Amino acid sequence: MPRARDAQVAALPWRRSEAGAVEVLLITSRETRRWVIPKGWPKSGEPAPVSAAREALEEAGIVGAIAAAPLGAYGYGKRLKSGELQPVEVEVYALQVVEERETWPEVDQREKLWIAPGEAAGLVDEPELKALIAAFAP
Repeated sequence: MPRARDAQVAALPWRRSEAGAVEVLLITSRETRRWVIPKGWPKSGEPAPVSAAREALEEAGIVGAIAAAPLGAYGYGKRLKSGELQPVEVEVYALQVVEERETWPEVDQREKLWIAPGEAAGLVDEPELKALIAAFAP
């Protein structure tokens, strides 16, 4: 039987292009190769925004200024090895990117895509995440 809704944290990485337009960063998930944002389980005793920034570094090789308060949240069903779906609630924090590293822990496991928020919203599957990204205006 699936557990109660668990909580993950995510970063919505963003930057301004040379023309001043906002771009957000999507990455591919490791297994299904869907477009997602960096997310994961918070570490015990680590503040949620710090966990979100850590996930962004591990999964996308980016460093920046993380917001103290979440932009919002979205839910999804995480497929367990047993085949069951575990409901997960993900708190999303804006991360203004100041550095993109050439190497990071998951560099060989993911692709990255900088894209306008409206276009990015069309590439993700989760309806609540689509809405969060489409409405993003730092």
